[in-house]
Amino acid sequence: MNTLKRILVTGGAGLIGSHLCGQLLDKGHDVICMDNFFTSQKRDIAKLLDYHNFELIRHDITQPARLEVDEIYNLACPASPVHYQFNPVQTLQTSIAGAMNMLGIAKRTRAKILQASTSEVYGDPDISPQPESYRGRVNPIGPRACYDEGKRCAETLFFDYHRMHGVDIRVVRIFNTYGPGQHPYDGRVVSNFILQALNNEDITIYGDGSQTRSFCYVDDLVEAMIRMMNNTENFTGPVNLGNPDEFTIKQLAEIIIELTGSSSKLVYGPLPADDPTQRRPDISLAKEKLQWQPATNLREGLTKTIEYFKGLNLDHYSRPTLNQVQ
Repeated sequence: MNTLKRILVTGGAGLIGSHLCGQLLDKGHDVICMDNFFTSQKRDIAKLLDYHNFELIRHDITQPARLEVDEIYNLACPASPVHYQFNPVQTLQTSIAGAMNMLGIAKRTRAKILQASTSEVYGDPDISPQPESYRGRVNPIGPRACYDEGKRCAETLFFDYHRMHGVDIRVVRIFNTYGPGQHPYDGRVVSNFILQALNNEDITIYGDGSQTRSFCYVDDLVEAMIRMMNNTENFTGPVNLGNPDEFTIKQLAEIIIELTGSSSKLVYGPLPADDPTQRRPDISLAKEKLQWQPATNLREGLTKTIEYFKGLNLDHYSRPTLNQVQ
């Protein structure tokens, strides 16, 4: 039986999307990468253009599209505050109108569809680690709400399409992800710290550095997403995907300084509004349903990511948007 599929990956030029496209191509699938290149660049997927089974479409998913596919990975949405706060209304449209457009394709073609949701649906949690049953502590009118509430609404749409129209859905909640291929100016903590350390600049920590994050290496995450899509139990999720090892932001900075041999010093600034003070996934459900847990520890993953950053020509990458709200 032929198991090769036609697979659409929206946001396919981003960090996670590009790695996902690469793995799907290596498995022989026909892969359509759809991206509007707001937060990514064509060079990020240049190596994929040599695959005969790869197709690139520049398109914004807030606009309708008509494609014939077997599976959809819906990853499209700015994920860094510096990007999603540049145009918060557009961010909401991407999460909501974009989800509806992709669900429309899935309904028409009977394609299986996976939504890349986020740990941000939990907001600034008052329990740790966060299980999928936790309903969150989110400010619906704050500066991060365009992303947080957009993703929460997208989850609602997925489950309503599942209940009303029988669409075969999968929902994953992604925790902080990093790795080679990360845009150097995406404004997130790993890329910021690595760039500052490699240039021996002061490393800027917002708050006192005691807030925590859990960092998952991109290859581990992509493996989990593929397992979620391919599970045969009709398990819809949502399911947490991330690394349960928890680090303070200050610890992350110190590890990066050590691994780069940098002379950077730590400096501190005010904590941004609604910035979560802790973030750690409970991955018990992923272990049970997907037989998955991350295999790459932080030092190993950061070492690979630092080597990638060392080889970048930063002149080839566009700077962050002028709106620098964090």
